[in-house]
Amino acid sequence: MTELRRLCRPGSMVTVTGVGGVGKTRVALEAARESREDFPDGVWVVDLSALRDAELVGHAIARTLRVVDQTARPQLDVLADHLAGRRLLLVLDTCEHLREASAGVAEVLLAAAPGLCVLATSRQALGLGAEHVLPLAPLAMTDPEVMPVDTSVRPPAFALFEQRAATVMGGLDLTPRNWRTVARLCRRLEGLPLALELAAGQLRHLSLDDLFDRLDDRFQVLVDEDLATSPADASRHDALRTTVGWSHELCTQEERLLWARLSVFAGDFDQKTAEHICCDDVLPSDRVPATLVSLTDKSILTRVDNGSGVRYRLLDTLRQYGAEWLRELGEQDDLRRRHRDWFVRLVEEHERAWFGAGQAEIFQRMRGVHADLSAALEYSLTAPGEVRAGLHMAATMYFYWLGCGFLNEGRCWLDRALALDSAPTRERAAALWVNGYIAIKQGDTGRAAALLEASQAQAQRTGDRVALANAIHRLGCVSLVTDDHARAAVLFKDALARYDALGELNTTVIMARVEFAMTNAFQGDLPYAVELCEGVRAICEEHGEGWVKAYALYVLAFAAWTRGQAEEAITLARESLTLSRTFHDLVCAVLAVELLALFQASGGRPEDASTLQGAAKGVWRTVGLPLFGSAFFNAPHEQGEALARQSLGEAAYERYFEDGTHLDLDQAVAFAMGESGGRLPFPDGSRHHR
Repeated sequence: MTELRRLCRPGSMVTVTGVGGVGKTRVALEAARESREDFPDGVWVVDLSALRDAELVGHAIARTLRVVDQTARPQLDVLADHLAGRRLLLVLDTCEHLREASAGVAEVLLAAAPGLCVLATSRQALGLGAEHVLPLAPLAMTDPEVMPVDTSVRPPAFALFEQRAATVMGGLDLTPRNWRTVARLCRRLEGLPLALELAAGQLRHLSLDDLFDRLDDRFQVLVDEDLATSPADASRHDALRTTVGWSHELCTQEERLLWARLSVFAGDFDQKTAEHICCDDVLPSDRVPATLVSLTDKSILTRVDNGSGVRYRLLDTLRQYGAEWLRELGEQDDLRRRHRDWFVRLVEEHERAWFGAGQAEIFQRMRGVHADLSAALEYSLTAPGEVRAGLHMAATMYFYWLGCGFLNEGRCWLDRALALDSAPTRERAAALWVNGYIAIKQGDTGRAAALLEASQAQAQRTGDRVALANAIHRLGCVSLVTDDHARAAVLFKDALARYDALGELNTTVIMARVEFAMTNAFQGDLPYAVELCEGVRAICEEHGEGWVKAYALYVLAFAAWTRGQAEEAITLARESLTLSRTFHDLVCAVLAVELLALFQASGGRPEDASTLQGAAKGVWRTVGLPLFGSAFFNAPHEQGEALARQSLGEAAYERYFEDGTHLDLDQAVAFAMGESGGRLPFPDGSRHHR
């Protein structure tokens, strides 16, 4: 720990290496915890154990850092920009299966961010030139044949086993005889923490002597088998694998089967999900609760209490072992398909429920199972004959990609899926319009138009009325943000008529109404735009919908300001900002910030207006083309800038604007909401001009 703390300094790449079960993660996390004071921008832990796609390493880091970038820029560029001026510690945990990708990401980020320290855990070094490698040895042991004078002094391996045994047995009374047994057991298990914990877990069912005798027999079988090819003693890897295998043998048939089947989960899971995915006639669902508890008692499962109910998790080493048995049983493909189907149904249920009062809860639930959603998509795009299901799943997740701030990751999955299946199907038509809508949000209107036109053609070919209405709707969005409002109005009217004919009333439909309102406002018919948005607002409040309501409030705020109702305008814009921030929708959030800047400028607060415009510039960098490159969306910004420059003068305006560019998103929102007391939230006081 002392050496690791010394190595963890800005600009360093440090990798803790060692065999499975030696405690790499635990040591790294403890070192990170103790290093917090050295890194004012925080310690951030990225668990890569469940990730299988090397392309998603950057996305996993961005998700952990809460970097919400909705542009089409490469994820590494986004991360490099975010980290460039920060001093923080980034822990990349369990890298060995993504070694090359992890090394590449670390190298780029360290070059871009002098204040960054990357601490990785891996069974082998990442291979970077400036990498500091800290091999982690097993816990120190003692000679079982030499009884110490003072038996109260416990070697670390002995102390860990005693501690875990005491938890299981309610206490462990040491005598000279069992002291030697414990010492021999620690020696047999090579001092590996995970092996010691698994062995201690068996003391619920075995005496200490039986535990050692049976484990010793199990080791002898392994050594005898290995002698056919190698005379060497069992390695530390063999020690862990033997202990895991022996723990497996001591499990009941139901426990073994559930352990194997639970290996399909990439993240943690609850009892209900385990029952639906893992049960059949051989393993009935009513046996699962007790079996989960018994596997937890044996240290196979870890119980996770995160405030939303009891969940369980397999350590990566034990997940790998379970997966091997699942393959041996011939059930891997079936279980992965069942896992995928469960999460497809979950996504479908949440998509239907998205138009309602539970949006914030759905957002949190989806984030909580993000690793398993990725695993389900990965299975669909790699297993023979499953790509179409992947297209369907990725498209159905549109509300998550678009409404919860995962545009870049959603487009990554959709691009992959569309490249793998070019057949003219309903699934492809839906995936095309969703990908096109994401491209619009990212400011990539040229690519968006191509994707949406392809969706329109495929929907017409397959007779898919829903996809056709969606494609036409989003083509209207392309026209809206490129200032072709006459064409946008025609397309929105067409789409809304098609939605009405389908009997649809959902988030998509009311969003089309808001976008149609914007088109009318830009063409000078503000009263009709207000009428449309008031209608949407009423529907949202009736159904508890918040995401689209934020956009309706944005339009209503602008309308209130044009009527001279400044206080109402500020209230509406701030409510819009609050809602959009809840869903990590940066597009709506930054539009609201731009409006608030105009309101402050026209209300005699040019300093605040300039600062907010600077903050908006920083947010636009993470969204895409500022104000979509649209003269009409840009009008409030230009008005606010002109007023602020006139009041302050060029030099002062630029100074306050520069202050705003240094605010992160949370600080910008707090300032826009009036929560910072009229002072900029810079801890060093260097930019407090007020």
